[in-house]
Amino acid sequence: QVQLVESGGGVVQAGGSLRLSCAASGIIFSINTMAWYRQAPGKQRELVAMIASGGNTNYQDSVTGRFTISRDNAGNTVYLQMNSLKPEDTAVYYCNALLRRFKDNYDVNYWGQGTQVTVSS
Repeated sequence: QVQLVESGGGVVQAGGSLRLSCAASGIIFSINTMAWYRQAPGKQRELVAMIASGGNTNYQDSVTGRFTISRDNAGNTVYLQMNSLKPEDTAVYYCNALLRRFKDNYDVNYWGQGTQVTVSS
């Protein structure tokens, strides 16, 4: 079984920083992309940042220059460094991984359980 376990959420004042982590575990052959999404109350889930296996990154316009996504050398852990946080960044943040398990010949999307980030003004 594959699991994505997130950590690092919390409450921070506007202008502060937080670092989210997400570790993928299980019988994993390869991980294609890893990403962070977020969902604020009453809104749809949206992509925040994505990183491919080769290291290419993509960011939502509203977080460009403030957030940085990265992966560890093994490629199974993804981080989201969030600086200059704003109240509008308040949301549940979800880790996502597009990966292939051993014995599979296709990729599957997996989600973490979500971690709350609250930015107070």
